[in-house]
Amino acid sequence: MIKTALTRWFDLDAPVFGAPMAGVAGGELARAVSLGGGLGMIGVGPDTTTGWIAEQARIPAGADVSYGVGLMAWAVDRRPELLAAAIAAEPVLVSVSFGDPGPFVGPLHDAGIAVATAVNSLADLDRAQTAGADVIVAQGTEAGGHTGQRATLPLLQEVLAATDRPVLAAGGIATGAGLAAVLVAGAAGAWLGTPFLTSPEATNTAGIRERVRAAGGDDTVLTSAFDIAQGVPWPARWPGRALVNEFTEAWHGREPELRGDTAAADLVRRARAEGDLANAPVYAGESVGLVTAEESATDVVRRLTADARRALERAPRLLG
Repeated sequence: MIKTALTRWFDLDAPVFGAPMAGVAGGELARAVSLGGGLGMIGVGPDTTTGWIAEQARIPAGADVSYGVGLMAWAVDRRPELLAAAIAAEPVLVSVSFGDPGPFVGPLHDAGIAVATAVNSLADLDRAQTAGADVIVAQGTEAGGHTGQRATLPLLQEVLAATDRPVLAAGGIATGAGLAAVLVAGAAGAWLGTPFLTSPEATNTAGIRERVRAAGGDDTVLTSAFDIAQGVPWPARWPGRALVNEFTEAWHGREPELRGDTAAADLVRRARAEGDLANAPVYAGESVGLVTAEESATDVVRRLTADARRALERAPRLLG
């Protein structure tokens, strides 16, 4: 057990929060992370149905464990029913990231739900604090999926110096030593996604889990190619970190040429439907080379926490 401001707030045994990865983090993964002592999150994408949110929320709720829901601000702007569905699910935490969380904090607080938001710059932090967010996630560019351009450690240090709110570190953390490092830096926990990509509770496929286990840390690229090809209206400032494949080799750096290219769009859509990982996106962070086994998310949380505790117990020797 490791205690921080956030483990005390949410009554957790581990300072580990599951990143709300849309398409990966459903109710089973959230349940497994929470059973490990952390806080599991359900990821809501721009096309997620409200019925799916309710259905997935019943899984951790039925196991009598706390959980959270993650929303994209730009998607909720277009589909406010996503916020209503998240509130109706009665999670302990809702994250609203990738846009202005301001319009959504009030309704969440009125429902008694804590609010987290990811920040990728100090300007984002100012906006989050003005909005009244309770928990700040300092997300570095090492993170998988959509993220910013700043590295985790410099961003984390700047955020910690600029706020008195609890901060979670996100991006590049996949070992107990990495978790201990951000705790020593001052974070109240870690926001982890890539270490759970190979967990059997994830809603991805066996083929994706195998691809992730085989990937190295040098095998990712930060690109907008998949979003542009599929016509997904992600704001341009948040490209996605994904595993390099034939599609990124052909199109990364040539994104403007993708706009209106129906053949490329069809290729990615067909690849996703058919499991063709040479052309479909597999979002993963730079820590992917450390994720080499299929392991329950419950066990991942427990292992990282135990290893972090051992690392923290060794730390005082540095002062001798």
